Amino acid sequence: MRYKVVSMGDALKEYLNKSRFKPRLMEVRIQENWEQVVGKTIARYTESVQLFDGKLVITTTVAPLKQELNYSKDRIIRLVNDMLGEEIVKEVMIR
Repeated sequence: MRYKVVSMGDALKEYLNKSRFKPRLMEVRIQENWEQVVGKTIARYTESVQLFDGKLVITTTVAPLKQELNYSKDRIIRLVNDMLGEEIVKEVMIR
């Protein structure tokens, strides 16, 4: 019986893609790169960023920022998905 030789990195990527940890890992990557995605000002006034079933939930108490984020939902989806390298975020919710 012959086994397919796979690099350790490829094996880990395949495991993570099939595991139940992938959504949580994607959420952590978004949180770590949030400032680079949206900029310092928006990141400073954002309280939390969470990912649930393809929905990115952004929490802030600043009313003008909520309005601005509502106008920029499509742009946020595009920027986050580009940063992740795959289409994970399908919807943005502002709270």
